[in-house]
Amino acid sequence: MKKETVKESQNNVSSTEAKTVVEENIKPRFEFIFKKKNYMWMIIGLIVIITGFALMAGGGSDDPAVFNEAIFSWRRIRLAPTLVLIGFGIEMYAILLNPDK
Repeated sequence: MKKETVKESQNNVSSTEAKTVVEENIKPRFEFIFKKKNYMWMIIGLIVIITGFALMAGGGSDDPAVFNEAIFSWRRIRLAPTLVLIGFGIEMYAILLNPDK
């Protein structure tokens, strides 16, 4: 009989502990997916991408009958697309970055 009461009391303790563990898991926790360091790199990447697209803009002519060779400038053909690609590279780095290291 003594062994049975000991087993029953252990079962009661473990069930109450299990209930508290389950109750703790039910509480909602709010966490961001990334850390601050990731978001800072993402913002830097977005700024680089926006700068690249801004450098691509313009160069058109007001009169459609007149051809403007400014659309073929080094800035629009080489620099701006390179900045956009670098910005996307920074975004990939920001997503894959482990801020805990």
